[in-house]
Amino acid sequence: MNYPHTPPTTADLYDAHSLKNYNRSPLTLVRGEGIHVWDDEGHRYLDFISGIAVNTLGHCHPDWIAAVEHQAKQLIHVSNLFRNPQQGELARRLVGYAGPGRVFFCNSGAEANEALIKLARLHGLKKAGGEEGQCLKIICAENAFHGRTYGGMSATPQEKIQKGFRPLVPGFAFGKLNDLASFKALIDDTTAAIFVETIQGEGGIHSCTPEFLRGLRQLCDEHDLLLMLDEVQCGAGRTGKFFAYEHAEVVPDAIGMAKGLGGGFPIGAMWVRDAHAELYQPGNHGSTFGGGALACAAALAVLDVMERDGLLNQVAQQSISWHTALLQLATDFPQQVGGIRGQGYLVGVQLKVEAPPYIVALREKGMLAAMAGGNVIRLLPPLNATEEELQEAVDIFRTVLTAKA
Repeated sequence: MNYPHTPPTTADLYDAHSLKNYNRSPLTLVRGEGIHVWDDEGHRYLDFISGIAVNTLGHCHPDWIAAVEHQAKQLIHVSNLFRNPQQGELARRLVGYAGPGRVFFCNSGAEANEALIKLARLHGLKKAGGEEGQCLKIICAENAFHGRTYGGMSATPQEKIQKGFRPLVPGFAFGKLNDLASFKALIDDTTAAIFVETIQGEGGIHSCTPEFLRGLRQLCDEHDLLLMLDEVQCGAGRTGKFFAYEHAEVVPDAIGMAKGLGGGFPIGAMWVRDAHAELYQPGNHGSTFGGGALACAAALAVLDVMERDGLLNQVAQQSISWHTALLQLATDFPQQVGGIRGQGYLVGVQLKVEAPPYIVALREKGMLAAMAGGNVIRLLPPLNATEEELQEAVDIFRTVLTAKA
């Protein structure tokens, strides 16, 4: 496209050259600091999307910047043909959170979930005595979201995700979240694993109950299945514990993580329990960029600040009063708000009306929030959000609800 008279705007460039696979808000964001971002017209917004649960420390945290800047001057990328100190240290730190096991690094949550799916296939191969194709089934949950790769979307029983891409990867079955009997009924000799999000994010902020997770653990133990947990969105401290499953006091066999782990730098990881770590051998999986020195330095900075500043405890404590204030909205606006769901700083406000106009209204009042499935407005503040910033979000939400009452 030619622009003979005036320089193109960012919107012009997107319209002319980018694929139309996103429904973007009409904002061009150019700067961020803490919990705030600014657009190209100078308007400031309270950011309760955090890059979709990515910006764990908010925008441009000075310690994160210093760590990334330092590493960029030392070593950026060497591939997994060699070791780098940052990857080794990050693996050690993650094992410290998850328990005895080993870690594989990649670049995103979708890649982490693909690694989990391949792990399940390897376990099924072992169960079948080395006969491929005999033990393929992975039981997932209805309403799940595990990514948009072929394996991930095959594990995601949503028509809007799967439409246009069939035939999908075979071997997936779906039970009802928090209905242990529905999962048990799907287990047979071809089953290799159970794979669920500890908290369904894109599906509308639906949490596995502790009893359900413990029941899944028991089923997996009884039938020699892997219990694999997708903690891509709900992990990395977002619920007040490093992993959301810790609230249920269970031990999974494998975990997928990403998003908040890098604090804004792309990184994903899969942790595998020691008993199953030998399933992966040289040649059956890999990643060119996974676990690069720069990405791992960014993630280590996130962990350092999280631990030094006690952010897990801060989320656990501050979320109590924040949730109470949000619940009051449901009481005060019963025609619009149906309830509040979630844990810590992963919250869904269930609306009884169409959510998109409320997303727009919140933005016009200076607050960014995201949609989730089923007319849910998702609130994802950074883990270092203050009580005042949390209350400001509630106040803006109240203003919007009042105007639309």
